[in-house]
Amino acid sequence: MAVYLVGDIQGCDSAFARLLAELDFSPSRDTLYVLGDMVNRGPESAATLRRLMGMGHSVQCVLGNHDLHLLAVAHGVRPAGRRDTLASVLEAPDATGLLHWLRQQHLAISAHGILMVHAGVLPSWTAAQTLALADEVTSVLRSPQLGHFLQDLYGDTPKQWHNDLSGNDRLRMVINGLTRLRFCSAEGLMEFETKEGAGTAPTGFMPWFDVPGRLTAGETVAFGHWSTLGGLGRSDVIGLDTGCVWGGCLTALRLGDSPAAHERIQVKCEPAQEP
Repeated sequence: MAVYLVGDIQGCDSAFARLLAELDFSPSRDTLYVLGDMVNRGPESAATLRRLMGMGHSVQCVLGNHDLHLLAVAHGVRPAGRRDTLASVLEAPDATGLLHWLRQQHLAISAHGILMVHAGVLPSWTAAQTLALADEVTSVLRSPQLGHFLQDLYGDTPKQWHNDLSGNDRLRMVINGLTRLRFCSAEGLMEFETKEGAGTAPTGFMPWFDVPGRLTAGETVAFGHWSTLGGLGRSDVIGLDTGCVWGGCLTALRLGDSPAAHERIQVKCEPAQEP
């Protein structure tokens, strides 16, 4: 049995199919973890979701910001953006089933000694707290209250975590941390404007994984979301968004017995959009 992690697919199902063939992936034998942003910007979002659904229990996924955006557009609380490519899902005859499956996915997963999220983990969160907070959000996403919650999903505030946050402010803060985070301050204040590489941090900010005293520093954290990192392979931090939708690569990591034994497998992607 092989265990793989894969970065942002973003509706590039043809590249995803080639990557699975390169891995010789077998749903009856292997396990795949997808680190969010399964849909959007690429041309084959519906096909990507159908492929993942068809893999059954061999695949587990965390939700990314584009996946949540799809739910918001589908519920009529967010307009489709100029660069969105969600019509293949929204107009599909099986759209209800695709969206229901998406709602059942996670915001964070801990397995094989790795904490998996889409974007990042705030420095004041432990791994256990991260999983518990993620569960708070997924409970709402799977509930009849989803449509009401999605109306209050978007916004950059609050930008700093406090344990006494409640209601939708609390849930929005968790979602922003897990699905949008790149840079934050030493005190955990989030910054959302900068989207370039780690060396472009604004004054007073740094990549979330470089914050001194980060409470998940003793964990291995795997994430996607940040294509301008170009992939990251530290012993404690694994970045797997390598810009497939922009003409980069789609990357899988085959887990070995130790970080040194992990193996990266990539397929080259045709650009679906201009960066």
